[in-house]
Amino acid sequence: MQAAELFEQDIKPLEVARRLSVAGLIAIRPGSRTRLCHRLRSHRAGKGARRSMGERDFIALIDGAHQLVKAPIVLVWGRLNTHFSHAMRKLIAEREWLTVFLLPAYSPDLNPVEWVWAHVKRSLANLAVVALERLETLVRNRLKHLQYRPDTLDGFIAGTGLTLNDPASP
Repeated sequence: MQAAELFEQDIKPLEVARRLSVAGLIAIRPGSRTRLCHRLRSHRAGKGARRSMGERDFIALIDGAHQLVKAPIVLVWGRLNTHFSHAMRKLIAEREWLTVFLLPAYSPDLNPVEWVWAHVKRSLANLAVVALERLETLVRNRLKHLQYRPDTLDGFIAGTGLTLNDPASP
């Protein structure tokens, strides 16, 4: 009887499942180094809770990139449903400095940010973390490291096969 009581004291209630969402973009400005902007969000993954980033999260990322580059932005985006929702189109329309083009459907190979995720995930392979906060710290550190590697970011862009041409002068 005493062993059963001891065992019951060691049981802790399970924490409600939580998720870590990450959004990022690679910012290129002629004459400047290539930059990586990212946003992490930890949230509950329970029933009825949002399981991913929303429009406000993405627009905050874009606003941050705009403050960083201090210039109009031409955003080339994947076709995640949140990227072209009615709410997102409204938020984009409020920003005269923002022009958005969508990548063709099912073309992650044309998105250099997919290379960023592959790079980060590869660095976390076979890793078991006990707490979501630890995973968040590791992901944040990996992304921070990439921010100081513009040649690696340029390589991700080159890996898509896309080329960037200077706009024609009027």
